[in-house]
Amino acid sequence: MGSEAAPELERSGASAQEARRIANRRKVREHRQRLRAQGMRPIQIWVPDVRSPKFAAEARRQCLLANASPEEAEIQAFIDSVYEWPDDEYSQ
Repeated sequence: MGSEAAPELERSGASAQEARRIANRRKVREHRQRLRAQGMRPIQIWVPDVRSPKFAAEARRQCLLANASPEEAEIQAFIDSVYEWPDDEYSQ
């Protein structure tokens, strides 16, 4: 089993796979404890899957609507104004 598994597992005859699972859980728990000690907290964020064909279709649909809009020039001017940050080295 090695040093990763708890001694009680070696005596109990638990499988090597189970011992690895327990060792991994312990490592994750200890890692999270270290992060919490640094003042961090875990959060979960759900974001759109930009790789999804459904996302691509919706983005295309919205772009076509914006392009066909009578306010297209105003929309594009807004996009340009928020894209070109003053300190953006790429917009120079």
